[in-house]
Amino acid sequence: MKVELIAYTPNPEKVVAAAAKLCYSNAHIDTLLDGLTEEKSKEFVKMLSSLGHESPTEHVSFTFAIEGVSRALLAQITRHRIASYSVQSQRYVNLKQFEYVTPPEVAKDPETLAEFNKSMDIAAENYLKVTEVLKAAHKEKMLDEGMDEKSANKAAEKQAIEDARFILPNACTTKMIVTMNARSLNNFFTHRCCERAQWEIRELADQMLKLVWEVAPALFQKAGPSCAYGACKEGKMSCGKAAQMKEKYAEMKK
Repeated sequence: MKVELIAYTPNPEKVVAAAAKLCYSNAHIDTLLDGLTEEKSKEFVKMLSSLGHESPTEHVSFTFAIEGVSRALLAQITRHRIASYSVQSQRYVNLKQFEYVTPPEVAKDPETLAEFNKSMDIAAENYLKVTEVLKAAHKEKMLDEGMDEKSANKAAEKQAIEDARFILPNACTTKMIVTMNARSLNNFFTHRCCERAQWEIRELADQMLKLVWEVAPALFQKAGPSCAYGACKEGKMSCGKAAQMKEKYAEMKK
């Protein structure tokens, strides 16, 4: 897994503080930023957090480049709907040598790992076979319809992988660009940094949190699972590791 923060709203804490200042004072646009030093902006943002006033944090966004994650993770992260996603297409990109994510529990046991790798090899082989069969049929039809060979070859492959991709496993890796505003990110961290979240998306959430903490710590002072800063919201489903979570996220933000 590789995660990079490739863009974010400049002076994010100052922007949020300015938005909040407009809500709470008789400020005018011409003087809105007056007095909002870096330190005062941080204090303003912390005050908002203590009041539970989250809407001003929607004015700043963070964009991540992510690769080496599974299609299984993609299905989970896109449930966070207040976000923008651009994902490598299996329809347009030929994955004849696809990479895949191996779950840690699978990797622990040599015999299980061997079976897992074998299943990936079979999927790759079948993907190639189906692609070639479909491509040949499509190409023949296109040539009969008068298309030149070069164009037919390209168009036939595109049609072939469009259907052959149904063979590819959830373990198959993908790449994406993800943009979320700060409010959505805090919600994402609450759910996905939780010990009950699936291991891969939890690792992703932790990496994303480390990156945004470096550039806007006041905005993410309470980012992480709910138990790290208060009561666990999982109820009967709690993992029972609140103390460890508090320690983990306190250490992460030093």
